[in-house]
Amino acid sequence: MCLTYISPACAAGDLSTYLPKVAPAEFFPGADRFGPPQGDPPIIPAYRGDQRQGFIFLNSDFANSVGYSGKPIHILAGIDPNGVITGLKLVDHKEPIVLVGIPEARIVAAVNSLIGKDMKPVASGSEKPPQVDIVSGATVTVLVMGDSIVRAASKLIRSGRVGGGDSAAASAALPPVVKTLDLEHSDVRDWESLVGDGSIRRLHLGIGDINDAFAKSGSAAASQYPEPGDASDSFIDLYVALVTAPTIGRSLLGEDGYQRLKHSLKPGQQAIVVAGNGPYSFKGSAYVRGGIFDRIEILQEGNSTRFRDRNHTRLGALEAVGAPEFKEIGLFVTPPEFTLDPTQPWQLQLLVQRSLGGRDKAFLTFDLNYALPDGYIRREQRTVTVPESAAPPPSQTKAAAAPPAETDEPLWIRIWRSSTVSIGITAFMLAALTGIFFFQNLLVRRPVLYTWVRRGYLAFVLVWLGWYANAQLSVVNVVTFTNALVTGFRWEFFLAAPLIFILWAATAGGLLFWGRGPFCGWLCPFGALQELTNTAAKWLKVPQITVPWGLHERLWPIKYIIFLGLFGLSLYSVDMAERYAEVEPFKTAIILKFSRGWPFVAYAVALLVIGLFIERFFCRYLCPLGAALAIPGRMRTFEWLRRWEECGSPCQRCAKECPVQSIHPEGHINVNECIYCMHCQELYYDDHRCPHMIQVRLKREKFAAMSSPSMRSGGKAGGKGPATVITAGGKPVGAAAAISPPPN
Repeated sequence: MCLTYISPACAAGDLSTYLPKVAPAEFFPGADRFGPPQGDPPIIPAYRGDQRQGFIFLNSDFANSVGYSGKPIHILAGIDPNGVITGLKLVDHKEPIVLVGIPEARIVAAVNSLIGKDMKPVASGSEKPPQVDIVSGATVTVLVMGDSIVRAASKLIRSGRVGGGDSAAASAALPPVVKTLDLEHSDVRDWESLVGDGSIRRLHLGIGDINDAFAKSGSAAASQYPEPGDASDSFIDLYVALVTAPTIGRSLLGEDGYQRLKHSLKPGQQAIVVAGNGPYSFKGSAYVRGGIFDRIEILQEGNSTRFRDRNHTRLGALEAVGAPEFKEIGLFVTPPEFTLDPTQPWQLQLLVQRSLGGRDKAFLTFDLNYALPDGYIRREQRTVTVPESAAPPPSQTKAAAAPPAETDEPLWIRIWRSSTVSIGITAFMLAALTGIFFFQNLLVRRPVLYTWVRRGYLAFVLVWLGWYANAQLSVVNVVTFTNALVTGFRWEFFLAAPLIFILWAATAGGLLFWGRGPFCGWLCPFGALQELTNTAAKWLKVPQITVPWGLHERLWPIKYIIFLGLFGLSLYSVDMAERYAEVEPFKTAIILKFSRGWPFVAYAVALLVIGLFIERFFCRYLCPLGAALAIPGRMRTFEWLRRWEECGSPCQRCAKECPVQSIHPEGHINVNECIYCMHCQELYYDDHRCPHMIQVRLKREKFAAMSSPSMRSGGKAGGKGPATVITAGGKPVGAAAAISPPPN
């Protein structure tokens, strides 16, 4: 039976949901019916008449299957009583970016190579897991699919539920000793002692080792492209350490580095340092193109994970005395969805790839086994109560009461608790912005202060909120929220990202007071990037282009058309909408910091370059998120932007100086396009630039001059000049008439 694809319309991550879409014969020839689910996680037997042919299981129920998109890939697999994979069915995946331009048939064919493989030797450890054929451009997706199937099947066999295992032995009582990581005892040690006791593990591969491994792989093409250099030369010298253990962390990261790491880790997360030398990079280049490290993978008991750029921090050097210099060092934090037990052995799997000319590549994997030394582990003796029917007589044992079961709090609560610093900074930012808006009249009367407050705020939004915290809102959030309302809304999904949730709540509140301006003009990291780069361009005398009003007014609707197109597409397929939402350069410029494939980087850079000549070009004409916010923004309750009667007729100064040309020639402000930068309010009070305020100032100065003692006594000392100010018909004459401004 070959892997095929089912429409994701049925996908819900539930084994029973998929069964109506498949036939038993697709997994077992001649099978005609399914039986009831068995066990937890469930597996479903398939029968031919009364004879059981095997079982169907869902890979994501047993093993990690999170792919390139950060979402699980769901595959139904058939396994016979002997532990042989008999059929596969891809039922749901969210891999829009990876699969762009890659035929689905190539992905299917690659994973189908697992059909017919016996998983019992793999489950017992006597054979290495089979590798699927790699599809260039979709390496991570294919590897995750293949690994999740193999590990799920192995875990199922080891449980004794299929493959002839001993279920009684597999379900034996828990060990009486519970092991936990000792977080209290620590000291600082040198590099040599850490390597000596296994706190740091090493994998060294020479060029000869790699060439021999590819020669033995059976791939004639791979053997034709040996690594250059002598066989004794180093290919990669890799070191791995679990720095969650206090002694290892303090030794390698230093006291300050370890404390920062300790306070940033969420409950259940572990931190791993990987350092390497040699011509082969363990980081590779996929994390630059798409934000994922595809050359290293963490494995433990059938589960696996790869790291993304958001899980990675680059280190320049290790602090341990005697530590060698390394070409590259990475500090990796396990993602929340992957649980790594630090007290149990685990493996780092290194993927070595070899180019075969053109786009074809061959792949091999090498394992680096890691187990914490006993000195870092605390052992506790625990006993549990058992049912009376199964308990031995009191004369043979003393029963001890089990500790009360702890209720696991929701994941989003743990995330919020572990993000208190970021939440506090964000709350302070929003409070400061609220103060700026409520007391805007005091700020804009001081142009120099206003300018530096705005630039400083935008710089902080760009660097901290955007590049550091990755809290960039997107039209994808709007699409996802709308889809959740239709398909089944759950607050937990949105609460799992605290900063995004807080920003959306603040943006929604701001819409009622000021429209889209608070977010678009102050809280959008990409908007801040555009404005700051344009400010630098003006300082460098880059000529600015003023789009003719007629053309400008006709370019406005483009962003609304884009938003409506994405919204309509999301009603058909959220995945497709997410794919086309790449019209936003936010992911490239802010989340991935331009570390991505060249087409995405070129697009983002092109928008910024245009923005050097036309301020906030993307915000004005292309941003679908701005359009989405502008629609409900018309319902704002208050009008905070002040205007004079002369604005628009005859004065056009504000309209000409508006950074996004949101002021009509008639003088009124289009709130759909206004980013609330307050530049027009700065002009409103400026008695040297605003014509209305200039007249007010001149009248004030004239009145002051007329009221001065010198004017009342006949002018300047010496008696020269008019002795008095004579008025006729209420109009000044003489010297007063000379300084009088024209009437309004």
